[in-house]
Amino acid sequence: MVVTKNGLEYKYDFSSPAFRTAFGFLKGENLGSLPVGWTDLDNGVRVSVQEYTTFDWNENKFEAHDRYFDIQYVVKGCEICGVCDRSGLSVEIPYSSDGDIVFFAEPEHYSSVYLGEGDFIILAPEDAHKPRCKVDEKTAVKKIVIKVPV
Repeated sequence: MVVTKNGLEYKYDFSSPAFRTAFGFLKGENLGSLPVGWTDLDNGVRVSVQEYTTFDWNENKFEAHDRYFDIQYVVKGCEICGVCDRSGLSVEIPYSSDGDIVFFAEPEHYSSVYLGEGDFIILAPEDAHKPRCKVDEKTAVKKIVIKVPV
């Protein structure tokens, strides 16, 4: 999808109703007190509140989604998220339409993003990502993952 605004072309429209719904949710109060689980919002947006302990880098895999963007927002704790373009990656676990997820073998080149409390990352369908990785030591994390339809 190409969106034209003010004479410029953009691949995605981050001001769409679905993204406005997602960011409106993140402006809410008491995000830290939300219970673990799924919630459906307007415009096809889904929210997953998660609590987990981070992993060693080699205990996790790069993944990607076809039908949704991920907005991953850290409420408590910190983690490293690996990121790279998924084109050319070797599929390790084939795409599951039920979970809208595919897993890849470790790429040769990637970037890492540190996510601390209050930080978020937007991951498009072409972004392979490896979330939930420990920074220095394994630590408890509470995170909100918002699924925004493409």
